[in-house]
Amino acid sequence: MKDLFGQALLDFYNGQHTENLITSTNISDEDELPLPYLFRDIKAMPALEKTALKLCKGSILDVGCGAGSHSLYLQNTGFFVKAIDVSKGAVEVAKMRGITHVKCLDVLKEIETFDTILLLMNGTGIFQELNKVAHYLSHLKSLLKPGGQILIDSSDIKYMYEDDDGGYWMDLNAGYYGELDYYLSYKGEDEAPMKWLYLDFETLKTACETVGLECEKIEDGAHFDYLARLIPAKAGISS
Repeated sequence: MKDLFGQALLDFYNGQHTENLITSTNISDEDELPLPYLFRDIKAMPALEKTALKLCKGSILDVGCGAGSHSLYLQNTGFFVKAIDVSKGAVEVAKMRGITHVKCLDVLKEIETFDTILLLMNGTGIFQELNKVAHYLSHLKSLLKPGGQILIDSSDIKYMYEDDDGGYWMDLNAGYYGELDYYLSYKGEDEAPMKWLYLDFETLKTACETVGLECEKIEDGAHFDYLARLIPAKAGISS
């Protein structure tokens, strides 16, 4: 991986912002991801993110922290926050922005436990594919302290397959419709494609039940997105 995402964040932080990241998927055209948005403060965050931050409690793990905007807000509010990301550039920026505990780490290699685990900006994306969801959820569950919670957002992207007649052109013989190939480019360079997963709420809820997690929808967003809270299931309800 070239870590073009991290390089873009470093450029912006160092005052060398000349162009934005370009993203696309196997079902969508190229679009710009404005770098200033990745450095937004609480006032510029979507309603779902604001709700998630208000629900945070205790010690917090911010998974896929990016430039660290969520972590920075929570830390400044008085919480203990550990921010992790697989992008070395993102982690460097988060450190320079003042986040005390930040590490370049895949969440599957995390071993500490927390009261809140936060996965925002389509937090289910890191699961990559539907057949990996249970594995990720089981690991996240193992990182929870007693009474802990996972706050995660995603979107039901079924609408992207809708045609002009109100029908859907999804290939029923293909995999789950939320499994996408994600492409990113920056300053003329292309990053290696990666798998990215959008989960509709019912599919997430079903996956949670298989690993002993209760899944509650907290809030719907403005555009087919939602915020969910996951907690360990009570004894006797699920295993």
